Amino acid sequence: MTAKPLPDKIHVLLPDGEIISLAGGRSLQEIGAEVQSRHAAPIIAAIVDHELYELTATVEPPAVVQFLDLTFKEGRRIYQRSLTFLFIAAAFDLFPGAAVTVEHSLGKGLYCEIGKNPVLSGGDVAAIERRMRRLVKADLPLKKRRATLDEAEQIFRHQGFEDKVALLEDWPKDYLNLYSIDGMEETLYGYQVPRTGMLEVFELHFYPPGLVLRFPDESDPSRVAPFSDQKKLFEIFREADQWGGVLGFDTVGAMNRLIKKGQGAEVIRIAEALHEKKISQIADLISERGQAIRVILVAGPSSSGKTTFAQRLRTQLQVNGLQPLPVSIDDYFIDRKDTPLDEFGKPDYEHIGAIDLSLFNEQLLQLIDGREVEVPVYNFNTGRRENSGRIMRLAENQPLIIEGIHGLNEVLTRAIPRHNKIKLYISPLTALNIDRHTRIHTTDTRLLRRIVRDAQFRGNSALDTIRLWPSVRRGEERHIFRLQEEADIMFNSALVYELAVLKQQAESLLVQIDRTQPEHIDARRLLSFLSFFLPLDPCDVPANSLLSEFIGESCYLESPPL
Repeated sequence: MTAKPLPDKIHVLLPDGEIISLAGGRSLQEIGAEVQSRHAAPIIAAIVDHELYELTATVEPPAVVQFLDLTFKEGRRIYQRSLTFLFIAAAFDLFPGAAVTVEHSLGKGLYCEIGKNPVLSGGDVAAIERRMRRLVKADLPLKKRRATLDEAEQIFRHQGFEDKVALLEDWPKDYLNLYSIDGMEETLYGYQVPRTGMLEVFELHFYPPGLVLRFPDESDPSRVAPFSDQKKLFEIFREADQWGGVLGFDTVGAMNRLIKKGQGAEVIRIAEALHEKKISQIADLISERGQAIRVILVAGPSSSGKTTFAQRLRTQLQVNGLQPLPVSIDDYFIDRKDTPLDEFGKPDYEHIGAIDLSLFNEQLLQLIDGREVEVPVYNFNTGRRENSGRIMRLAENQPLIIEGIHGLNEVLTRAIPRHNKIKLYISPLTALNIDRHTRIHTTDTRLLRRIVRDAQFRGNSALDTIRLWPSVRRGEERHIFRLQEEADIMFNSALVYELAVLKQQAESLLVQIDRTQPEHIDARRLLSFLSFFLPLDPCDVPANSLLSEFIGESCYLESPPL
């Protein structure tokens, strides 16, 4: 039964939709304790009148509160950030002066390294986990205070965090929120849980030369997510991290310093040269296999830059004497009325069953056999496949390039022998960190790319794009990420400078999201994140860059990218 709102009460929206009235003038942690039993997982934070709050905040009536537990995206984000802080505190306690680096995601956790002598061992990792569990058992507060930038600089210099000092040089505010556990002060640029006792679910997994900090499972937060080894993905991340470290711009503070020195255009040229070199190497690997490779499959999640990558690869293959022809999977969609439905009863256009696999494979075989084929065209206005009148025929030096989210799935090209095709996976595996303790989420990079692109080419607002993003992510989890290790070659489409270029366009779009919209919380988080970057002029981005696919002026795109 829904309670009638009262002006002297806090109105709490429960997971089942019921609203109850409780006494205010207390911390959210105290109020949350009264309704914890109505939640399926531990409460981590709250939304109060459309704004995200930590549990330590005191709320006065009247206010509407929705508590976020570990089944909520933002609840998981805060839990993972707090657990990362707990790990850093434990590592520094056991190994004073060691260089702790949070590198990237891996196997539903975070891959981290600890630079120490002797090198990290399995016994060291076990010791850190024991120390973390003791801190959890002690249920210590994560104390928060506001420090001046001068204070923060002194603290970071004392701890050897020069990367954090560099970021403070262009900090957008005149203060910084610091958190402490057992005397160690740190910032990971976001909210934390109030006490260590809330961080019970985790494990450390020794993964030489570092370790993986494992998080609660999204589907069952009472247990740690199963570890899935991703050796190929790990090697690509490692390469990107090492490359950024060698060139000296692996953190936002370092990047900002280069921009202030007028070296931003040079950073762009170096990053673009790396892409060109990698694409050329991939083309060489394909060419070395000669006539055996008839089908080149390019897959990756949304906003990875697949369209431009495929075009640049085609150019490099032409340099090697090949004349690849593109085939669009979209033209093999079944009629819209026959599209499979998702769990919500809505058409699932990303399901592999939305493609006429029989016709697709039949025509691929005919093309590979050297026969003429009339390829279809899909009419997105009518939702039906039509005859195109376009005849294709492959010569001996003409492999097919097929781009789409199902490229790694063997079912898509089941009629083609495995030795006749090569599978490429492309994703922006960000090498740039905010600092060495705070990574940049690959997902955020892709979302910002898509926000900018959709506003230019599709007429979608940032609100539209953020609102659609959860369904996009669900499709990626089902159809792409689980098959990453099936790729023969992986390409990192991240550009170390890109967020400095995307900044101005993205900010102008994100500020338009009204605070009454649920997506406002994501918009605020992204705006805060972008505020760390100094801007770079997009005029210095070359027309063949993968980034031009999103910011415009791409030499490859005559129509809006798919």
